[in-house]
Amino acid sequence: MNVLGISAYYHDSAAALVTDGRIVAAAQEERYTRRKHDAGFPGQALRYCLAEGGCALRDLDHVVFYDKPLLKFERLLETCLACAPRGFASFLASMPVWLGDKLYLKATLRRELATVGGCDARDLPPLLFAEHHQSHAASAFFPSPFERAAVLCLDGVGEWATTSVWLGEGHRLHARWQIDFPHSLGLLYSAFTYYCGFRVNSGEYKLMGLAPYGEPRYAQRILDHLLDLKDDGTFRLDMRYFGYAAGLRMTSSRFDELFGGPPRDPRTPVTRRDMDLARSIQAVTEEVVLRLARSVREELKVDRLCLAGGVALNCVANGRVLREAGYRDLWIQPAAGDAGGAVGAALAGYHEYAGHPRIVRNPDAMEGGFLGPRHATAEVRAMLDRLGAPCETLAGDATIERTASLLADGKVVGWFQGRMEFGPRALGGRSILGDPRSPRMQSVLNLKIKHRESFRPFAPAVKAEAAGDWFDLDRASPYMMLVAPVSERRRLAADDSGLTGLDRLHLPRSTIPAVTHVDHSARVQTVHRDTHPRFHALLEAFERHTGCPVLVNTSFNVRGEPIVCTPEDAYRCFMGTGMDALVIEDVVVMKDAQPPGLRARYPRQDFAPD
Repeated sequence: MNVLGISAYYHDSAAALVTDGRIVAAAQEERYTRRKHDAGFPGQALRYCLAEGGCALRDLDHVVFYDKPLLKFERLLETCLACAPRGFASFLASMPVWLGDKLYLKATLRRELATVGGCDARDLPPLLFAEHHQSHAASAFFPSPFERAAVLCLDGVGEWATTSVWLGEGHRLHARWQIDFPHSLGLLYSAFTYYCGFRVNSGEYKLMGLAPYGEPRYAQRILDHLLDLKDDGTFRLDMRYFGYAAGLRMTSSRFDELFGGPPRDPRTPVTRRDMDLARSIQAVTEEVVLRLARSVREELKVDRLCLAGGVALNCVANGRVLREAGYRDLWIQPAAGDAGGAVGAALAGYHEYAGHPRIVRNPDAMEGGFLGPRHATAEVRAMLDRLGAPCETLAGDATIERTASLLADGKVVGWFQGRMEFGPRALGGRSILGDPRSPRMQSVLNLKIKHRESFRPFAPAVKAEAAGDWFDLDRASPYMMLVAPVSERRRLAADDSGLTGLDRLHLPRSTIPAVTHVDHSARVQTVHRDTHPRFHALLEAFERHTGCPVLVNTSFNVRGEPIVCTPEDAYRCFMGTGMDALVIEDVVVMKDAQPPGLRARYPRQDFAPD
């Protein structure tokens, strides 16, 4: 049985194919169009999924969309009435989009599918619609290694739900309760993202990275004025401080008064106030998630938890849930945002609609996150030869050894191997790698390679069997979804008592300073020989050279650009940045060997700010 899942038309559109209960392929449309968070119909991602699965549209049993547009339209109408006359201009502006496409989404989807399949719309497979949080819950529970678990979904908003609780058992999900719009932890966090000068639905991870530089001096103010938080984690927002229900701004003038001024202009430097606001909303978010997780455990009498929704990408909060909420184990969907809804929709169609039993897979059913396209060495070499790009083709072990040697010499390497990752994290398939022991590596990567803010931390990739020796982490973290402290024995004495804000950035805090944040934390990826043998072999080779089984691992892209998808994307990004070497499968390209003509053809690209 073949089921195709689709998420589209809001942000992070994607397609996923499930065959006989197995996730065969999944990809985000942004990787093909090169428009970050592309919301359009995922035609190219869909074509890839069908090709990877060796099937055509006529071979599909069902196509499942990840939410229900009529319920979303109902929420839009009811919110407009509740807020009237405020927000009427925003309502009028949104009506042409809804009346033109979104309200008649079934017809739109059938037309787009027929175009992709080159067939008549009457010949298409049946089209089903899951609810938004049902798709999130399905993406969290069905690929997990648990037969029975609580499922907690937290995001901005689906149709109505912003927080939902489910019990997963076998191949069924049982809805328990939900918190509805406009009361949303995700939108509360996004309001502070906006207020601190970052882009909503894109800059939330910047706010999380900025938080350790500040103090939580506004946390009680948030709890006193913005958020009525109960002991069990349920909450209500005081909507007088927010503008998003009316659709014009995330925050209101009352919010500005409460926090001492207007939102930061994105063109101006980050201030101490922004750092303290980031730390404060991060602390409040962690407290809400922690209380919810604890109360769900008590209510459902379970000792395993699955998480999905955009808030589940807050890996600092995830780490606290793991350590403090009392669960035996935790599993987080690596594509926790809307893109992962495509996987959840397909799995909901297979298990819940069609009723097929579920096979629990260990360590999970996400194939390590490597669900995208791959490219053969011969294809890569042919592309580079067409360009006239000098390169060298090696054998497998020689490629690993050469790359490890380059990294040990302090070089920054673009690493393009195997299938592309699904979700926002690069996991060693489309990565930029560096030496974590270098005190300069964070600045070099941020400013000369990624072209992004200097305060942004980088994640360590570590051999799974060595993780406990370098980080205070007692379990696998293959998807970079948990933050853990750097081990005490790896830390350095660092006195920053006289420093404030970003002045604390350049003080080495451990023997791996490039991946140690100012609070000694790190967003850890454990690399396992069974699921990721080539990347694991590279870490082993680097350890032979340096005694360190850790590498800096950041996504292969620059600020505002999606992660690279094809060898051409990788070469273009490599040439437009300060990377020293590019390794695509078994082909090694050195920057200093590239002719001036090619350097001029591939200048640094400008992407919209993220």
